[in-house]
Amino acid sequence: MTSLSPALQARLAQPLFIGSVKLHSRVLQSPLSGVTDKIFRRLVRRYAPTAMLYTEMVHAAGVCHVETLPQIMEIDADEHPVSIQLFDCRPDFLAAAAQRAVAEGADTIDLNMGCPVNKITRKGGGSSLLKDPDTAVAIVEAVVNAVSVPVSVKTRIGWDDDHINAVEFARRMEGAGAQMLTLHGRTRAQGYKGAARWDWIAQVKAALDIPVIANGDNVSVEAAVQSLAQTGADGVMCSRGTLGYPFLVGEIDYFLKTGQRAPEPTVIDRLLCAQEHLRQIAEYKGYRGICQARKHMTWYAKGFSGAAELRDALCQIESVAEGEAYLQGAIAQLAAQGETARVWREPQSANAPWVLPRVQPEPTPLRV
Repeated sequence: MTSLSPALQARLAQPLFIGSVKLHSRVLQSPLSGVTDKIFRRLVRRYAPTAMLYTEMVHAAGVCHVETLPQIMEIDADEHPVSIQLFDCRPDFLAAAAQRAVAEGADTIDLNMGCPVNKITRKGGGSSLLKDPDTAVAIVEAVVNAVSVPVSVKTRIGWDDDHINAVEFARRMEGAGAQMLTLHGRTRAQGYKGAARWDWIAQVKAALDIPVIANGDNVSVEAAVQSLAQTGADGVMCSRGTLGYPFLVGEIDYFLKTGQRAPEPTVIDRLLCAQEHLRQIAEYKGYRGICQARKHMTWYAKGFSGAAELRDALCQIESVAEGEAYLQGAIAQLAAQGETARVWREPQSANAPWVLPRVQPEPTPLRV
């Protein structure tokens, strides 16, 4: 059974400060490109009312070159605390973009120095800055001087196994003015493969005075508690574990505060959440939202009899009505089978195969 040691519980009971920003949660929702838009953040916020949330990463040059703020930077009035994450390799562009982000309502500015995607690293952004710490320092200094809110950095332990420079790089970020550092315990070469190396996070935590957040493999309450115990980190950031499961940040936060497990959502709870997600993202983004919702819907549809068939259908939907029909059919079938389990697992027996409801296709909406 997962439990908190008295020392760990006492440490986590204290507020977390990112510079002047006081947080009442030690669990943070990671910025995820194509995922953590305003709609997804609303769902996370429902279950984690005090956690720090992050926007998708925003290209600083894009912000500086357009007259209106991109939709990706839009923040609900009641979703604070929230941070806007920026990426680029040019200090002046990042400083200007940070000022616009603060005007939009960001409580902190986060600088992405860990994204492993080729199209980002080829242009000198993301984790490629691990190979160019002088530029990384110039970026932090420029942004810190440009805004009045705290600035944080999210990075990785190194470019590859032959170039792990997490401690030295983190020290330089702190020296440049960063007031929190989130460390993903993998190299850029690893991408998202293999286990996160929490021992490097522990070394960075021991070397810095600013808060250090552990990122990588925090996919459950048990993993998050283990991560905090092994690394000594000041908090944990949840990433891929929240895909199709916006309950995770709240579950971990609840356990860290109470030592008790929050009731887990049932399969039906998750599908109802998927339905709400679909409706809201379509209302917000139109047909583009429906296209984006397909991947979200397939993430929700896991861990029960008939899930594969449901995923196949949901990844092709062309309208909200079509997606709702599939989800409602699954919910009805699960209810008829007496689905009440509060865990993700295959039913002990599947008396009847799950059958996709027949959906009358609607005319293809105008793409906007």
